[in-house]
Amino acid sequence: MELTQKLTDAFNAQIKAEMWSANLYLSMQVYFQDIGLSGCANWMKKQTAEELTHAYKLIDYGIQRGGKIFIDKIDAVPTSWESPQAVFEHVYKHEKHVSQLIDNLADLAIEEKDKATQEFLRWFISEQIEEEDNVKSILDKFRIYGVHGLYCIDKALGKRD
Repeated sequence: MELTQKLTDAFNAQIKAEMWSANLYLSMQVYFQDIGLSGCANWMKKQTAEELTHAYKLIDYGIQRGGKIFIDKIDAVPTSWESPQAVFEHVYKHEKHVSQLIDNLADLAIEEKDKATQEFLRWFISEQIEEEDNVKSILDKFRIYGVHGLYCIDKALGKRD
């Protein structure tokens, strides 16, 4: 079964969203480098690569299933934030948004009766649970330690592989 036109369109939109996410995290990496938080910058660098991996997975699957996949224009991303904590609050809000996009894509696969795509998207659903949880954990540390714990948070985030 080939991807329906609706699913192809939705895949192209999700690829664009994943690439926008990669640019967002790259912008956040630059922000952290500019203010001297190399651990936070490292975490964002890894996050950028992860988002690109998500886009590649969607691209490869879409092509494999006969969809007409294309790379669309990526809109500009924010370049500044009020504080390091505000950056991670933005990340958390954004990951919740991406989770909704993935849920919508999964709902469309059900509507289109495409079981292979439903199965493919299960990985993304699980991945989004992990994404939200990881960022929530960082925000919890900000809430517990406040700005005084920024050194420890930065050091811990610098260890992300």
